[in-house]
Amino acid sequence: MITIIEANTKALLKDYVKFPFSLYRNHPYWVPPLIQDDLETFDKTINPAFHSAEAYFYLAYKDNKIVGRIAAIINWDEVNDQQKKKVRFGWWDVIDDIDVTKALLEKVYELGRENNLEYIEGPMGFSNLDKVGVLTEGFDEMGSMITWYNYPYYKEHLEQLGYVKEKEYLENKFPFENVKPEFFFKIQELIKKRYQLKPVNFTKTKDIMPYVDEMFDVFNESYASLSSFVAITDVQKEYFKKKYISFINPEYIKFVLDKDDKMVAFSIVMPSFSEALKKANGKLFPFGFYHLLKAKRESKDVLFYLIGVLPEYQNKGVTAIIFNECYNTFTEKGIKNCIRTPELEENTAIHQIWKHFDPVIFRRRRTYKKNL
Repeated sequence: MITIIEANTKALLKDYVKFPFSLYRNHPYWVPPLIQDDLETFDKTINPAFHSAEAYFYLAYKDNKIVGRIAAIINWDEVNDQQKKKVRFGWWDVIDDIDVTKALLEKVYELGRENNLEYIEGPMGFSNLDKVGVLTEGFDEMGSMITWYNYPYYKEHLEQLGYVKEKEYLENKFPFENVKPEFFFKIQELIKKRYQLKPVNFTKTKDIMPYVDEMFDVFNESYASLSSFVAITDVQKEYFKKKYISFINPEYIKFVLDKDDKMVAFSIVMPSFSEALKKANGKLFPFGFYHLLKAKRESKDVLFYLIGVLPEYQNKGVTAIIFNECYNTFTEKGIKNCIRTPELEENTAIHQIWKHFDPVIFRRRRTYKKNL
């Protein structure tokens, strides 16, 4: 018999966060999250996503043992402002038992129907800066701190239950040696002169902070045309600023400003923390913090986390300026591999940016949809 219980206490939420640690114990490609970080993500008093969303967290039990988990989420900005009558599911992990998956999803259906919503989509989080998608290809590749890993049967469960593909995401990588400065050095000089633009680099995190709100504004404008995009709110900007910016090497954050010091483009690159997170195994203490700091200083793999260009500057070569600045930094640090985090298959503009570097698709993931 399968029993579903809402994880509505601190103890149950901790069980919810820790379930994947047993499901993927000793798995070579699963990257553990930080337990405290996930607990804060699900804390209504900390995460501002709850200002415009509601979420409920459920655990599945069988024979008195936890065998699955799921989050049922409504992003009310999406429902009210974009008129998308959607209930989301996310942070879904399950043993290979389709009846458990079915029982968990039924709790998401209940939330959707209670609020007169029309369909369910997932896995996805509260916003576009959360993890997204069921892994469908690339199971023998190391995960990352900003993606979910899952077993192949997750896809099979959803498809057997009548779900259909909604959005496809691609993950690409290329060796840094593929990056030839002749592709962008001359053109970036021309672009800077033509549009009176200048790059801004940093060595200290405190110098970045005055620009961060504007960076999120550029992010919102850059991706507004994508059908799945929900803008980051002012409160969320403050939250992400405190949560992530200090975690990233300041040299890996690049801005492009116009003659009036208005930001027109940005990029955020992160060192790969995958191996460090595996060693930390969910805990910062006693040694997890050391492993993360070591990776921040020494990792030779980098992840292109975010890149944004104002619509009026898109297709004008502005990314050549960013690539030139990144090239100089990566050369100095001896970077070996460049990894692109999930990008929508339909976002052809972003794919065109990378074409000269001969990227290889090494993972695919997708969200699934079903009418209620």
